[in-house]
Amino acid sequence: MRKPSVLVIFLTVFIDLIGFGIVVPLVPVYSQHFGARGIVIGIIIAPFPEDRSKKMGLIGMAFGLGFIFGPFIGGESLHFFGNTGPGWVAASFCAANFLLAFIILKESRLPGSAQATQRPHLEQWAHTLRQPRVGLLVIVFFLATFCFSCFESTLPLLVGANFHLDFRTNQTSASTIAYLFVYCGLVGAFVQGGATGRLVKKMGEPKLIGLSLVFTGISLGVLPFIKGTTQLSWRILARHDGLPWVFLLLALALLSVGSSLTRPPLFGLLSNLTPADEQGSTIGVAQGAGSLARILGPIFATTLLPYSPQLPYLVCTLILFCTSILVAQRLGREKQPFIASQAPKLAK
Repeated sequence: MRKPSVLVIFLTVFIDLIGFGIVVPLVPVYSQHFGARGIVIGIIIAPFPEDRSKKMGLIGMAFGLGFIFGPFIGGESLHFFGNTGPGWVAASFCAANFLLAFIILKESRLPGSAQATQRPHLEQWAHTLRQPRVGLLVIVFFLATFCFSCFESTLPLLVGANFHLDFRTNQTSASTIAYLFVYCGLVGAFVQGGATGRLVKKMGEPKLIGLSLVFTGISLGVLPFIKGTTQLSWRILARHDGLPWVFLLLALALLSVGSSLTRPPLFGLLSNLTPADEQGSTIGVAQGAGSLARILGPIFATTLLPYSPQLPYLVCTLILFCTSILVAQRLGREKQPFIASQAPKLAK
């Protein structure tokens, strides 16, 4: 993929994620505001979707930047335009994204390029999952996305309960949640923008994926146990009663580092393990698995949250730890980054 193409995709994803970032952090807040509880909130959230590892990191940085500006713009539009503001602003960004893609993006398939074997959808899934290493990566991406979507859909509700934030009457509380997502996006963009390529060269994709899952699992395990009684502000962070917020920010930073280091090496490795004429369909299966995880994760987490706020987070911690062990056992013996030309042999 040429650099201009990567940059166009970067800009397109960035604009798309601004709109996504405006709406998603506030969806649980709106749902709760209008009386939704438990599984209903999860069903409302579920329809909202998402060398090569280094380039994947560049595109991944667009996700991080989108989540930096998106929640901030969402919080400000809520403040200035009321409850309908974030929706209209997000719709405007999505319209701009459509026009950008329509005007700038060109057909990626070159004349005379090899045609991929066309299979029915379920047969394509079966073909991809039957390849041991490729199928394993798809499962890892599904589980990692499932756990992240559990966090993403419940963080506003968890922080609201643990820090006594009142979303119904205090717009500052909703802005606090938006700023927490901005903070996560800043950390993620910093990691994906510069560290991913160097870490892949030093550790290799499999070890980096396993380490990222451990980081994410640790952070998810401690998040529900951090509680405080004060409102977030710069001044409160320097005081003793602001320590819970400091601990929360540290946990979110670790989670952002972990989640940001999962996707780029995973998709870089997935493309390197796949023959060139099947990369589109294979990555399509992986993205489909991620979409399914984004549907199931919020429903699972918001169903359990009213009964035990710790339970969905601890379950996700266990899932991520077990997945990291599986990655270490099945892929961790490789020390160097995989080479695309070796794909037919390595995929077996």
